[in-house]
Amino acid sequence: MEREYTLSEGDFLVSETDEKGVITFANEDFCAIAGYKREELLGKNHNIVRHNDMPKAAFKDLWQTVQSGKVWTGIVKNAVKGGGFYWVFATVYPMISCGSKRGYMSCRRMATRDEIKKAEELYKTLN
Repeated sequence: MEREYTLSEGDFLVSETDEKGVITFANEDFCAIAGYKREELLGKNHNIVRHNDMPKAAFKDLWQTVQSGKVWTGIVKNAVKGGGFYWVFATVYPMISCGSKRGYMSCRRMATRDEIKKAEELYKTLN
């Protein structure tokens, strides 16, 4: 059985990616919880922390939402380097930097047990 890592109330994970999902920024909380050094994350696709239990439909919805210029929120199960997982309440923002360079910022906090339970039930219905 995989080990679950639980975020604390004060944890706030932040990452930024380019338009293709390649990580350009990762804060200390994100690195610590995911189990990576910053250098291991920068330049890698954000799906480096994608957990296999997450349905593809959830990420399809995320990408369609942010690529249309809207903010996406949802509960996400992420993988930890070396095994294990953690749940987060994620908010993903589309952004334009340096005048025209498109990217995305993801801010994540601890998900509640109720939010996780509802997400698990929903994700069982998705492919």
